[in-house]
Amino acid sequence: MISVSEAFDIILSHMSETCDEQVMLPDALGRVLAQDITARLTQPWADVSAMDAYAVRQDDVKNVPANLTVVGESPAGGSYDGEVGAGEAVRIFTGAPVPQGADTIIIQEDTERDGDTVKVLDTAPAGRFIRPAGLDFKAGEVLLKAGRVLTARDVGLAAAANVPWVTVKRQPRIAIIATGNEVVMPGDELGDNQIISSNSVMLAATVKAFGGVPLDLGIARDDEDSLTRLVRSVQEADLLVTIGGASVGDYDLVGKVLGQEGMDVKFTKVAMRPGKPVIFGLLDGTPVMGMPGNPVSVGVSSAVFLRAAMDAMLGLKADDTPVMTAKLGEAVPENDQRQEYSRATLSTAANGDLVAHVFSKQDSAMLAKFAEADGLVIRPPFDPARSAGETVEIIPLRSGRVSL
Repeated sequence: MISVSEAFDIILSHMSETCDEQVMLPDALGRVLAQDITARLTQPWADVSAMDAYAVRQDDVKNVPANLTVVGESPAGGSYDGEVGAGEAVRIFTGAPVPQGADTIIIQEDTERDGDTVKVLDTAPAGRFIRPAGLDFKAGEVLLKAGRVLTARDVGLAAAANVPWVTVKRQPRIAIIATGNEVVMPGDELGDNQIISSNSVMLAATVKAFGGVPLDLGIARDDEDSLTRLVRSVQEADLLVTIGGASVGDYDLVGKVLGQEGMDVKFTKVAMRPGKPVIFGLLDGTPVMGMPGNPVSVGVSSAVFLRAAMDAMLGLKADDTPVMTAKLGEAVPENDQRQEYSRATLSTAANGDLVAHVFSKQDSAMLAKFAEADGLVIRPPFDPARSAGETVEIIPLRSGRVSL
């Protein structure tokens, strides 16, 4: 049995980055940028007005009130092509280019219009309410660097920079095999002593949340032939994940079958709770991760190991994996030799501190409690008893990869 950190290092050492691919900008949300995004234009392209107003010469409005002659207008999507001379003004709208000769903007609330004459009631310094050319960005400027997970704001920025396609990392393809005679898919007829395969559905959703593509290969029954057929059907997957059959029972065949297929086993047990019977190895060069069958064990193993593996495939740095700190809401007893990931809800104290409330029951089959949890409190091996208010590390469970 190896430590979590040892297992983490072994898994990451056998992950390879996926290749690059181009996608249309609307499909880029949540994808990992593989090449910098560079502006293809200057924004704004010219000095433009920030208000619906009048473009004037500052010299003409030093003393107010001042009557000016309106000689034209500069609408959004258009322009006034003449030059603003002494005693003149141009009606201008938000986003329209400031005409030559004008050097300040008088908002319409500070004016009175009478035909072709506008009375300016309040002065303004030069440059007020003018957005200079290139205020936002300039053509050729790098706006978003490779390695970034693209948000909705990033997509909007790329669109403003006239970028229709972006180069991103290909989404890792994660093959999933559930095992067990007792397992049926949701909606199937439930026989005596059978259970729903919530694990495979949850794992597929987890793969999507982590930026990958799940390949659900189905359920292998508790016989070697069934599992062997599914294992051999894995093609073009970046990682194979098996669920169940990784323990020491008479029908736990994953390790045996994978060994017969020639898998180079790197480890079979990890000193963690839940999730001790985690298997990892290489099968014809494809990484294989065997997870336990209990639902919470699958979820915790995914949060700890699968996310790190997929981040590595996507070229994300290991320190991008979210680990935060929180204060304990209640005292917790000492921990034993296994690193524990305790399910907890999170709240915010009056002083702004994040507070973790550890569930009193931590059974690895309690999926309802796992769904209720906001995070996992990390208890290192032999961690002493902790009092309420002490600081602990947590893995948040409600911080999705895609955010605004």
